Amino acid sequence: MAEYNPKSLKAQEFIHDGEILATLEYAEANKNNIELINEILEKARPKKTEEGCVCAGLTHREASVLLACDDPAVIERIYEIAEEIKLAFYGNRIVIFAPLYLSNYCINGCVYCPYHRQNKTIARKKLTQEEVKAEVIALQDMGHKRLAIEAGEDPKNNPIEYILECINTIYSVNHKNGAIRRVNVNIAATTVENYRKLKDAGIGTYILFQETYHKESYEKLHPSGPKSDYAYHTEAMDRAMEGGIDDVGLGVLFGLELYKYEFAGLLMHAEHLEAVHGVGPHTISVPRIKKADDIDPTAFDNSISDDIFAKITACIRLAVPYTGIIISTRESEAVRSKLLRLGVSQVSGGSRTSVGGYTQEERPHDTEQFDVSDQRTLDEVVHWLMKNGHIPSFCTACYREGRTGDRFMSLCKSGQILNCCHPNALMTLTEYLTDYAKEWTKETGFQMIEKELKKIPKDKVRKIAEQNIEDIKNSNRRDFRF
Repeated sequence: MAEYNPKSLKAQEFIHDGEILATLEYAEANKNNIELINEILEKARPKKTEEGCVCAGLTHREASVLLACDDPAVIERIYEIAEEIKLAFYGNRIVIFAPLYLSNYCINGCVYCPYHRQNKTIARKKLTQEEVKAEVIALQDMGHKRLAIEAGEDPKNNPIEYILECINTIYSVNHKNGAIRRVNVNIAATTVENYRKLKDAGIGTYILFQETYHKESYEKLHPSGPKSDYAYHTEAMDRAMEGGIDDVGLGVLFGLELYKYEFAGLLMHAEHLEAVHGVGPHTISVPRIKKADDIDPTAFDNSISDDIFAKITACIRLAVPYTGIIISTRESEAVRSKLLRLGVSQVSGGSRTSVGGYTQEERPHDTEQFDVSDQRTLDEVVHWLMKNGHIPSFCTACYREGRTGDRFMSLCKSGQILNCCHPNALMTLTEYLTDYAKEWTKETGFQMIEKELKKIPKDKVRKIAEQNIEDIKNSNRRDFRF
């Protein structure tokens, strides 16, 4: 077997099975080594410098030691540092988005997804451009500004031309004061040429879940279809980067394989992107397998408890401090509430995982990819976030100002979040409150904005933000940004 090499472009060299197994052995041997654990925790803690706040992050081995440790006192310290890091680099902002399912036609045989081609019970549907427009209007009427589009892999029904046409349609829809300002894309691994097309179409982040980094398990879980090629799938982010997309999102589907193996592989992938491209993942998602049309999650024997799930999320925050961590409506309100303080910085709200679901008054289930645990409306999610001290942010400024990839990371590391992202979050929240919110949400929100404006360090920035907020409240002017 080839040696482990984070700078290699070959999947089995940067996600090296031998290195993962050695890491797990090292973690198990040192899980009670308090001296080492203290050193790792001290390394992880954010440090204030003249340039701002810096965080060293952790290697996959260091983070795996923390994950293996069962000492309640250590776990609490992990949680405390995760919250410190989150507040240091992202503040109390939580970015909000919604998934938009375009098509559930798929030729893959993935055994954990109801869209697999052998499923004859699920209704197959593909949105027309008029239906895409209707879905977008429905999402705009809720207050959304950021979408993540989803589609099965099917060259006949969902070719790249269809995806590009949908992106163009989404960006073209302006309804009342609504507009979708950022479209993230979660579609199958593709070619450098197609990634260039997606970049030219103005996408935000390209997201692709690995599902599992364990090659043997991966091949069993993907018995047929293009996705069955482990190397092609795992190397997709390198092709995306080559195609000019510098914001990419990683993720595994926890429950398919042993979580400690997946955790190490996920961090090795992040280290690989940093080593080769100079910038790690823009986001990391932490989905767990859930019930769906013909999918029974109990058929997979690697499920994880809520407590382990929380520890995984916190350890990811310590290891990759500058990345956004996403948790979806797969998880309940209770689970999402706990993970918000452990490093999560993005959540979906008011989500529907069916094709064409937003235009229907009653939540449809016939084309759902998975059961939604948190079925609250967007307004209820916004109100809940604010009641818990989080600023719901609909901001898309960095992407539209060209602050992507290493430029976003520089902004994050420089500690300028309070002078840039914080006022942007407050201005976009004002848009939401003014245009879409219920009265109880408005009251809570405007009280929060008045309080949070005082946290902006620079007087000039604060005064501009205050004036912009007044303009939003008293006119149809929108889309201010720093």
